Amino acid sequence: MVNNTFIWIAGFAISAALVNGLGILAIFRSKEWAKRTKTYFICFAAGMLISTPLMLALPDALEKSRNAGFLALAGFLFMVFSNKVIRSRTKEEPLAFGVTAVEGIAIHSLVDGVIYVVTFEASILIGIMAGIGLVIHEFAEGIITYTTLLKGNVREKSAMVYAFLIAALTTPIGAFVAYPFVDKFGDPSIGLMLGFVSGVLIYVSASHLLPEVRDSDKKHSLVAFLIGVGLAGFIVLTKL
Repeated sequence: MVNNTFIWIAGFAISAALVNGLGILAIFRSKEWAKRTKTYFICFAAGMLISTPLMLALPDALEKSRNAGFLALAGFLFMVFSNKVIRSRTKEEPLAFGVTAVEGIAIHSLVDGVIYVVTFEASILIGIMAGIGLVIHEFAEGIITYTTLLKGNVREKSAMVYAFLIAALTTPIGAFVAYPFVDKFGDPSIGLMLGFVSGVLIYVSASHLLPEVRDSDKKHSLVAFLIGVGLAGFIVLTKL
């Protein structure tokens, strides 16, 4: 019999790949519409992903392990320095830019898959909250990956295929590879991993997504962000 937690993990990981693919297809077929709507997806995801660790994931991690806060800081710093390394390796030449940016996106997508496993192993509620934000932001990530490859002088049709392989398929791969290992850990270890994931989620939201809310001139971008925060709060209060 298939584990219920695994069904949730697989469902969200595969959904993430599909939504990422939709983002790639949208920018390939209708560039203006995709660029116009991308901001709203990012802002909504920012609201979900900043709320989840602060309201639920990190407190739950601290209940499981008193040292989870140190791991949250470690997760945040890991993202700071890994992004710093990627940026330092990115040159102005199109090919170098494309390769290094794609490396970063691929690693990011693999980490997303691991996040699904850790959050759902902690609790279905935390997994759903983190999962909603992660899946929604995949639409924008697909668009970003495709346009990054174009900037690296990759042909349009090839960029579409490569973007799907790099940014979409890596998420379920990360989830399915991590699941057998995470499944064997007890609560203290899950708490430490959840703390690390909380730091990663806070970084992703604060560094990559929230600036879009701050800098966007779209009329309803702040509304989209607040809807994300509101939905996260509603889920916590109603304990779906």
